[in-house]
Amino acid sequence: MFETLALPVWLVTLIVIFATVSAIDRVLVPSVRWFFRRRMERVVARLNARLERPIQPFKLARRHDMIQRLIYDPAVAGAIAKHARDEGVPENVAFESAKRYAREIVPAFSATAYFGFATRAAMLLSRSLFRVRLGYVDQEAVEGIDPDATVIFVMNHRSNMDYVLVTYLAAKRSALSYAVGEWARVWPFQGLIRATGAYFIRRRSRNQLYRRVLARYVQMATNAGVTQAFFPEGGLSLDGKLAPAKLGLLSYVINNFDPEGDKDVVFIPVGLNYDRILEDRVLLEAADKDERRFRFRLFDAIGFLLRQLRNALQGRFHRFGGASMCYGRPLSLRAVADRRAEKLGETLMARMSEAVPILPVPLIASIMSDQSRPVSRSEIHLLARAEVDRLRSQSACLHLPNDDVEFSVQLGLRILYRRGILSQQDKMFTVNEAERGVLQFYAASVSQFFAGENSKSN
Repeated sequence: MFETLALPVWLVTLIVIFATVSAIDRVLVPSVRWFFRRRMERVVARLNARLERPIQPFKLARRHDMIQRLIYDPAVAGAIAKHARDEGVPENVAFESAKRYAREIVPAFSATAYFGFATRAAMLLSRSLFRVRLGYVDQEAVEGIDPDATVIFVMNHRSNMDYVLVTYLAAKRSALSYAVGEWARVWPFQGLIRATGAYFIRRRSRNQLYRRVLARYVQMATNAGVTQAFFPEGGLSLDGKLAPAKLGLLSYVINNFDPEGDKDVVFIPVGLNYDRILEDRVLLEAADKDERRFRFRLFDAIGFLLRQLRNALQGRFHRFGGASMCYGRPLSLRAVADRRAEKLGETLMARMSEAVPILPVPLIASIMSDQSRPVSRSEIHLLARAEVDRLRSQSACLHLPNDDVEFSVQLGLRILYRRGILSQQDKMFTVNEAERGVLQFYAASVSQFFAGENSKSN
């Protein structure tokens, strides 16, 4: 028993390595996990003390655990069995497909990444590029939402800047869980996007197993009270107008809702608008080609950034006007008598439409878009003041700097003139015909407020 045993060096080395790995796995790793878990819990406790809607435990669960919970859900298990029968494949193959879909969908939320980095970066970027405004169609109704209800923000999609602006402006309410399209599944962004609680979706997928996995994730998150954000148009607006709602995500929420046993679900329509959409010409080019394939020109993007940097260094950088978000009238799913997805989609889009903010550039664009003759600055002022008075009487969400109509007209004209969309000669403004499409793109964002009004001064 006490005899000396000779072992080769390589075997001793392996024994030491295995012992070290075992010690790390059994002792150090659990301790480190416990340390960071406790630290995260303290961070979340501090955040929940100031948030209107606390971060739900569902959102904080380990990603691996959520994936397991999702793929072993009875509804998903049934879909796996059906997929195996329909496709004539073994159930274990169908199960692996479901597992792959779950890994693709389930986020990996980090409170530190969201509130420590994402919201601060969103604030810095938003305020560096725009004058940011937040408004309400009915503030009392929004603030009176049941604290126990699940809130889902339903927003129009004007720009990729929407994610940044909403993350910044909604940071005092809760951590939002976005539904993000496949375009964002690129390195290194997908890891950061998952860390902010967003989940990826395949918007055009017809695979029933995939749709069942996605549906169950949305339903589980909704039942757990996770605050979510949907873009029901399904993509960026190519012509500036609101598109009809795509009903996939809404139908998942509605089909699983039990008004008697489940907590209420409250939809908050949100209107977004800008004086300048950085990708406006890219969107118009896609509209002309009638396709949603956006050409990203790297050298054009680099050139744009270098020009703005040069302007900033020379003290000539000007922000791109205003960027605004307006909360519309909330809609309680429990209080709705007709819960068909089509009807709910129409109602939400109507409420979203009335919440779209009116900024200086869309205001001037609406006045000038149908003009075929030169118009003086004073005439534009008179037309703008008449429109603003009318819009105020309708309780529209007007976001004019300092509520000053004269200054807003000057600002809108200056932005459009600098971009070459309007021309000026002898104090008269005319539309540059080569840029009329861009002007109409901005006018279309608020066309619901100007129906029948634009042509009166032609």
